[in-house]
Amino acid sequence: MRNIKLVEVRSELAAGTRGASLGIDALKVASLGKKSDFFTRFDPINVPDANNYLWKNNPYPNAKYVDGVYEVLGNVHDTIKALRLEKKFPIVLAGDHSTAAGTIMGIKAADPEKRLGVIWIDAHADIHSPYTSPSGNMHGMPLGMCLQEDNLECQEKKPTAEEIEYWEKIKKIGGDSPKINAEDIVYIAVRDTEEPENHLIKKHGIRNFTTKEVRENGVVKISEEALAILSNCDQIYISFDVDSMDSAISAGTGTPVPDGLTVDEAIKLNTELIKDKRVCCWEIVEVNPTLDSENIMAKNAFEVLESTTKSLVSNF
Repeated sequence: MRNIKLVEVRSELAAGTRGASLGIDALKVASLGKKSDFFTRFDPINVPDANNYLWKNNPYPNAKYVDGVYEVLGNVHDTIKALRLEKKFPIVLAGDHSTAAGTIMGIKAADPEKRLGVIWIDAHADIHSPYTSPSGNMHGMPLGMCLQEDNLECQEKKPTAEEIEYWEKIKKIGGDSPKINAEDIVYIAVRDTEEPENHLIKKHGIRNFTTKEVRENGVVKISEEALAILSNCDQIYISFDVDSMDSAISAGTGTPVPDGLTVDEAIKLNTELIKDKRVCCWEIVEVNPTLDSENIMAKNAFEVLESTTKSLVSNF
């Protein structure tokens, strides 16, 4: 059995709506409804957040709460790096998706010589920068952070000097070099992108397995193809944003999008992918119970979490 460690990150600074910090507790409520012992089996680490910045004036329209985001990413990096150095397998429960950058930075810092692949299961590409983001919400920037990609070819915004200073500091967390290669990113179910992101996806040939492809070819084949793209990677990190699921079943998240995965497809996909021995970390993000009714999203997300963990345990 892998030495699993639950990591709880309640940050919601980088989301466009409030409430993602409550997602972890919503998952716990869902587990009680199922009479599951999941949260008694794994002792969690709680990463300090900086949600108190939400009560302060935000002077950063192109990189909202970037000062607090920088603080949180440093905390996540430190936690994940320490766990990986101890050969632990982090299962990360997080609020907004920006903190995934801290996870990637921590994995890379623990094993800087190992090539890291990323499977990003999400409705969004999250590869923006403060120079390109239409909203300035930093949960759309984690892959841009890890690639150290400003995408100035598609610049649409003019960040302030202070925003740029923080952005540069974020990109250097865990070392002043890209943490991943763009060709080592695989998207699944991404379907809501902006032109600057499309430019990078095309430029780097990043593969996106659409919901239609998942449905037509089956989860096993898509998983095999996704892992094959990362054949040169020594380690793989899987990030599962619950908005990868269809908006009909994902009201309880900040940015739901139609034409997504079903709960069953999400479960089968994650349970299949995590069987690969190179997977070193799995993360679930963006459950927001304040946007939901009867905790439906958290119930569905907990099904994915519990099933994926069972698959991980049974395959090691």
